[in-house]
Amino acid sequence: MSLLAGGALCGALAAIAFVPTESATSADHLDPPTRTDGGFDTTPDVPADIADVFAWHSDGTVKIAMTFAGPVRKSEPLHYDRDVLYKIHISTKKPGTTDEFTIRARFGKGAGDKDWGVRFEGVPGVAGAIEGPAETTLQKDGVKARAGLFDEPFFFDLIGFRETRQLGQIRIRNNRNFFDEQNDMALVFEIPDANFGADVSQLELWGQTLRFGGNL
Repeated sequence: MSLLAGGALCGALAAIAFVPTESATSADHLDPPTRTDGGFDTTPDVPADIADVFAWHSDGTVKIAMTFAGPVRKSEPLHYDRDVLYKIHISTKKPGTTDEFTIRARFGKGAGDKDWGVRFEGVPGVAGAIEGPAETTLQKDGVKARAGLFDEPFFFDLIGFRETRQLGQIRIRNNRNFFDEQNDMALVFEIPDANFGADVSQLELWGQTLRFGGNL
């Protein structure tokens, strides 16, 4: 099964291609900056800031992860927000611009300060919703889903990138990672192939966040 994945934030779209013949662009943290970057907005909408959408296929299942609200240090607070709706759109038919499936996720507050729950709806092959506590692997109808804090999966030498631009010489090193010891919030799924349809051979995915009541 081929995959095409992407990320979006309230109208700002990006794609990550997993098909060799396709061109590839990537999602970005703090994008758009006027909404999510503290350098432009003193009250950035961190919980709605999509970082990346990852998707891959192995062992008869499709793994999907959408990261957001990061990168942050382990000592910083988590970003659960009941007023943000997270969506992962999944297209199974050409031209890949319509979503045959739309996974929707929202957080809800429990009794304690750290007591948060999550509700997933529209998950392919799942009857009704998957819901339960955050930071817990939830299972229903053969699907696994989890929402919470994860180690930032992206690797990038930001120092080397800046030195390369300044000096005009390649200074990027493979042993220096700007994202080391930093985390993201994420929505993660493992979904059997059959849940997408018998004749489906390629998926295209993109992410979206919507804030109830508008921007901050």
